[in-house]
Amino acid sequence: MARGGRLLILSLGLVLLYFVSGSVAAAAAQKTWCVAKPSASNDILSLNLNYACSQVSCGVIQKGGPCYYPDNLVSRAAVAMNLYYAANGRHPWNCYFNNSALVVQSDPSYGSCTYY
Repeated sequence: MARGGRLLILSLGLVLLYFVSGSVAAAAAQKTWCVAKPSASNDILSLNLNYACSQVSCGVIQKGGPCYYPDNLVSRAAVAMNLYYAANGRHPWNCYFNNSALVVQSDPSYGSCTYY
């Protein structure tokens, strides 16, 4: 009986391990991005843009870069905020930006502008 009990516990442990690791794998497979809320004010977006670009390289939104167009603050801030979010582990708190950003599950990349 003791041997059978150990086998059952081991089997349950493996099943539990499978479900836990399966959940982790599923969560890791689901990539997310950080984008600016369209309702965010220009003042906040400017602050977000400046902060993010002081922490990560924002060359992709500079003139001639793949994410320069469309030439507007919302677009540039969104790219910069996502660069910051991705560089810092894609944690929800890295996409807060004073409640002016959203974590999305749809890739916002467009044309030659790739969101990482």
